[in-house]
Amino acid sequence: MDDSSLKALLEHLPVFWWEVDDLWQVLERGGGAFADTDTAQRFLDRMRQELAAPAKPLGEDRWQARFDGRTFDVSWPLAEGEVHRRRRGLAVEVDARAVSPRRSAAFAELVDLAPAAAFIRDCDGRYLWANHAYAHLYGTTPEHVVGKRIEDFDTPADADQFRALDQEILTRGTAVRHTLGYRRQDGSAGRAVGHRFPVRESGQTCVAGIYVDVTDQLRATVQRQEAEENLRALRDHSGLPCALLSANGRVIEASAAAAEVFRLNMSDLVGRRAHTLLAPEPGLDRLHRRWNGLIARRVRRVETSAVLVDSRGLQRRAQLHLTTIGHSAGRARHVWVVVTHQSLAHEAHPALTAAQIRILSLLAEGSSNGDIATSLKLSRQTVDYHLSRLRELLGAATRPALVARAYVLGILAPRAWPPRSATAAHPLSSV
Repeated sequence: MDDSSLKALLEHLPVFWWEVDDLWQVLERGGGAFADTDTAQRFLDRMRQELAAPAKPLGEDRWQARFDGRTFDVSWPLAEGEVHRRRRGLAVEVDARAVSPRRSAAFAELVDLAPAAAFIRDCDGRYLWANHAYAHLYGTTPEHVVGKRIEDFDTPADADQFRALDQEILTRGTAVRHTLGYRRQDGSAGRAVGHRFPVRESGQTCVAGIYVDVTDQLRATVQRQEAEENLRALRDHSGLPCALLSANGRVIEASAAAAEVFRLNMSDLVGRRAHTLLAPEPGLDRLHRRWNGLIARRVRRVETSAVLVDSRGLQRRAQLHLTTIGHSAGRARHVWVVVTHQSLAHEAHPALTAAQIRILSLLAEGSSNGDIATSLKLSRQTVDYHLSRLRELLGAATRPALVARAYVLGILAPRAWPPRSATAAHPLSSV
């Protein structure tokens, strides 16, 4: 086929023509039926197999062939016969729709309804294909995009930028990844990330692009960064001892005030297991159960108390507020712990009995020894013994000093009236 105008016409039709020698070596081929040379070669291989078949349905030089789910009327050889040992063949797709980039672009079928915006443009900036997501960026439909040029949708400055990018692809012949800015429908600035790459369409090299709008993601990232900065500022400058713990109780972050409570360098505190910072006491089992409830998301917040131990072995009772982070249905990954009240640091002393704590509560309320004995149904001598023992344990010489020590050592809750134990599970409980 020497007529160049005829060849150009066939490039836009659902046909495939070829010329081969006696050994079926391809001398020339063309047409718009196949989008790539590999598919065309597979078709020729199929034709060679068809010719080797014992019979063909429509006659010796014309038959129908199925290939990749498509039906072709095949003519072999053409009526012109052989020319210099060149044989010519022609395949016309049966009931084929007009060839368009939507049908022939392999990736177009995949991303037609995808959320990523995709397009194909020729070297003149004319749209050959666009999916729904791309058309949505301009408030229209794919049918209204195809056939238009870049300047029909974008400002002159943006159009120049996009044309330059297209030209870069056509010149380099390789894919390019980049981020571009554009103006959204609401007038706000948008950002998209994607790739542009060369494709063959209708016999010419064109530019295809696929992009994901990352505007909302970038905005969320900025908001998260701001929130983290605000949280760090609150952690570092509020003066409250606080720490971020992992689900297995390891310190991930901590405030300077927290490091000061434990008399540790920040590097020694971060990475440490939280249970090594707590004094052994009967209330630890209850604290452990409440921690498991937090991690399992049975509760989101817990207020409790515990005895902290610093690097010198001194103890102090502290009020702890624990809060999980995030709202996922699975296990919590992190817990913030904030200390709001703490007693003075002191040497460890034997644990007080429930009766001794009850006596301290009544003493702080203003009850006399006789009133305490009557209230607890004890003898006066027993109450006197307990008070003497308490003065010895807490290092307090007088009744007022004993009450004061009970508060500063965290034995009695500082914000409760009537006075009660700092470890009481219920506000009205005395123990």
